[in-house]
Amino acid sequence: MTMTLNTLVDTLRAQLPASAIASLKVALDEVTIDVPAATWMATALQLRDGLRFESALDVCGVDYSAYRDGLWEGPRFAAVYHLISYAHNVRLRVRVYCPDDDFPVIPSMVEVWPGLNWYEREAFDLFGIVFEGHPDLRRILTDYGFVGHPFRKDFPVSGYVEMRYDPEQGRVIYQPVTIEPREVTPRIIREENYGGR
Repeated sequence: MTMTLNTLVDTLRAQLPASAIASLKVALDEVTIDVPAATWMATALQLRDGLRFESALDVCGVDYSAYRDGLWEGPRFAAVYHLISYAHNVRLRVRVYCPDDDFPVIPSMVEVWPGLNWYEREAFDLFGIVFEGHPDLRRILTDYGFVGHPFRKDFPVSGYVEMRYDPEQGRVIYQPVTIEPREVTPRIIREENYGGR
């Protein structure tokens, strides 16, 4: 049975706690709710079991530190979940803010939606969001010796270290980044009658 957006909004308002629906928004035919990290596990179970959001398609990290040209006053990090109900043919976006900007932690949802395992590892690797209770939270995209989290807004574009193969040692080595300044001024060619007849 297909559920309309209006029906979904009414159902969410009737069955979820006030803290989860206080920020309910409908934009571009998508419903978004913000759920506090402290109540995220209970809300996720209600979404899965009571509202039949059987699958979580994705979770991604967000760094709001430079959002709205730095005028953002909310928490810095969030995890955004994209849920789908096959029974009702409807989607839902859930944003969970990390309460501590210095050490962003939210509960892992792998127990609720097992398919989120690698997505949570990716958000941890790239943004440094710790998913408490995750069965195997370790880096998944960057190297084991990588320092920092490259999708954070304060991470330098050049990174901290570079790696190269050292033929003398016969292995890959890490060293501090060395960037030589480049000339970025285009070379101008001036010829008589250029472009003319």
